[in-house]
Amino acid sequence: MADKVLVTGADGFIGSHLTEELVKKGKNVKAFVYYNSFNSWGWIDSLPKEIKDEIEIFSGDIRDPNGVREAMMNADTVFHLAALIAIPFSYHSPDSYVDTNIKGTLNVLQAARQLETRRVLVTSTSEVYGTAQYVPIDEKHPYQGQSPYSATKIGADRLAESFYRSFSLPVTIVRPFNTYGPRQSARAVIPTIITQLLSGKEEIKLGSLTPTRDFNYVKDTANGFITLSEADNVIGEEINIATQHEISIGELANEIISQINPSARIICEDERLRPEKSEVNRLLGSNEKIRRMTSWEPKYTLKQGIEETIAWFKDHMESYKTDIYNL
Repeated sequence: MADKVLVTGADGFIGSHLTEELVKKGKNVKAFVYYNSFNSWGWIDSLPKEIKDEIEIFSGDIRDPNGVREAMMNADTVFHLAALIAIPFSYHSPDSYVDTNIKGTLNVLQAARQLETRRVLVTSTSEVYGTAQYVPIDEKHPYQGQSPYSATKIGADRLAESFYRSFSLPVTIVRPFNTYGPRQSARAVIPTIITQLLSGKEEIKLGSLTPTRDFNYVKDTANGFITLSEADNVIGEEINIATQHEISIGELANEIISQINPSARIICEDERLRPEKSEVNRLLGSNEKIRRMTSWEPKYTLKQGIEETIAWFKDHMESYKTDIYNL
């Protein structure tokens, strides 16, 4: 019988891609989606019928320990991706980030301990490092909470570490650098640029253009999660998923502009600028550890990933609001 896996946050961007790939690999997949009265399963609703029919849906709230425990029953492996992720929104609603990111992760860890779950993969973020103090950023880099979002993810990571050290819980902390691709929300920079261009705008509104990021195509990120879940030598470890290449937001915008509308120009908008001490100016990840400990390596170049992402957005513009600043 195929391994039973649970994906929390399966209705989201990375979670939906991971769920899809797990089904394709023949896993018995349960998707934990955020309960809502619209009966929306998020991006799971957009998956091909033959994929969707293979998924068991569990609607709940990661903040509720009882629902989390019920969802995790009989799961061999739990991929915990459910989180609040938008940095600007965390500036004015930090309580909700503590409840979701820290308490939600605690609920998963407690249930895994009680149920003796075989493997737990907790999703971190490169934002826990803050602006690079050295590059490439490896897993020994200091943590710096430069936003309430990153602070709650640091807290969740350290809780996961404590459950491994205190209770021998088989946890791996998975730390993707900036992921992009089809289905990403417009609060992220690449969809922001693409949707503005595809809607016909000649002036592309962005925040700071100088920060650099290390961008993973979402299929590479999903493959990283699956590879790590199959490697017993990474239990108790925290592992970056990174390309080990960086690009500035300005250079990135120009690359996307060149593929869609070369006559468009960039406008820096004050509303989109982050507080000076909060902006993460440089992220360039080391992938030495994941390459050394597993067979994973990125399959997509940035150019290839952007091309696939643009092609997808061209067919899904009705899902995006291009005339507002998406927090």
